[in-house]
Amino acid sequence: MSKLKNTLFQPRPTWQKNLIVLWFGTFMAGIGFSLVMPFMSLYIDSLGHYTNQQLNFWSGITFSSTFLITAIVSPLWGRLADQKGRKIMLLRASLGMAIVISLMGTVGNVYQLIGLRLLQGVFSGYISNSTALVATGTPREKSGQVLGTLATGAVTGNLLGPLVGGVTASIFGYRLTFFITGGILFLVFLLSLMFVHEEFTPIEKKDMLPAKEIFHSLKYPHVVIGMFVTTLIIQASNNSISPIISLYIRQLMHNHGNVTLVSGIIASIPGIATLIAAPRFGRLGDKIGSEKILGIGLIFAMLVFLPMSIVTNVWQLAFLRFLVGISDACLLPAVQALITKYSPQEAAGRIFSYNQSFQAAGNVVGPMIGSSVSSLFGYRGVFISTSALVLMNYLLVHRNTKEIAENHHQAQGSH
Repeated sequence: MSKLKNTLFQPRPTWQKNLIVLWFGTFMAGIGFSLVMPFMSLYIDSLGHYTNQQLNFWSGITFSSTFLITAIVSPLWGRLADQKGRKIMLLRASLGMAIVISLMGTVGNVYQLIGLRLLQGVFSGYISNSTALVATGTPREKSGQVLGTLATGAVTGNLLGPLVGGVTASIFGYRLTFFITGGILFLVFLLSLMFVHEEFTPIEKKDMLPAKEIFHSLKYPHVVIGMFVTTLIIQASNNSISPIISLYIRQLMHNHGNVTLVSGIIASIPGIATLIAAPRFGRLGDKIGSEKILGIGLIFAMLVFLPMSIVTNVWQLAFLRFLVGISDACLLPAVQALITKYSPQEAAGRIFSYNQSFQAAGNVVGPMIGSSVSSLFGYRGVFISTSALVLMNYLLVHRNTKEIAENHHQAQGSH
């Protein structure tokens, strides 16, 4: 009995406490970025009188502006994180996002909204710095499982955001939804301030390795750079269907029923699957190698995207979207575990910020691919092109991780 009591009440190690707080923080940051998806076009429509073409144009610019700026500024914040510490970056990002998203509820025209969306991109970095802080503070043998758990926060937040946004906006209206989200992000700021602990020795600017030298010092530079490209393609694949999903669902429902609600649910289904599966795949990756999990996940994703082009009703689409969430649970934690494993700890802030730049670029490229392909080949063509993109990614990963697998076999043979 006393043994059980000790187990229950013994203090948690710092990395576990950080994981709990940062999981909630990355979940809310993910929601903050994707919450506006179901109603952004409608909100823009309420700010003026626009034709359908103008509305599509302004919606596209408003959506992608945040990610475009994130892709540009992430490496600058990453460099600062390696100098000053990751915790201060978490506080900058969460407080900045809380203020900017709240202000979105007060805009009077589309130009002010785009300005704030650009500013939101400047205050990015909560997720990449959380990953760097957890990656450097966690015992290496647990890194796959722990990063798998942390990855579910951002991914689930991103995927559940549209559902939360749609429901909140239909109950409280568009403007109040921004204030509520800002309030929650301010709570994330306070939790990060009080409960996240980082053991960090500041590095003088003159003592910092230039980016070029960091990549020269890596054991497998092609693996780390390959993981950046893989991140971009994963995001592009997931987001290529963002511009067309509600229109595809409307087509499958033959213009009957509540298309907005069904779209919100189907957009969010992968988040539920990822939440359940990611820690398990992370644990498995620690045992059999994250590169194997990554390969399996990519083959699975390819096989799931293809049949989406031939579904005849929304239930079939919902089931396949659930399977997309399972493939995401393989992919994202495996990428982060491989980056952690083959990167120096003192440069983790910069390495993960480069990864965030590629992630943001994927968020810009994906919808552009989706809208271009759908206008040329129809909605079904988007799923076929996405499968082809995932196949390219698989071939790239297979080539980049070949050396790891060979060295692993040699090491086992010599024992």
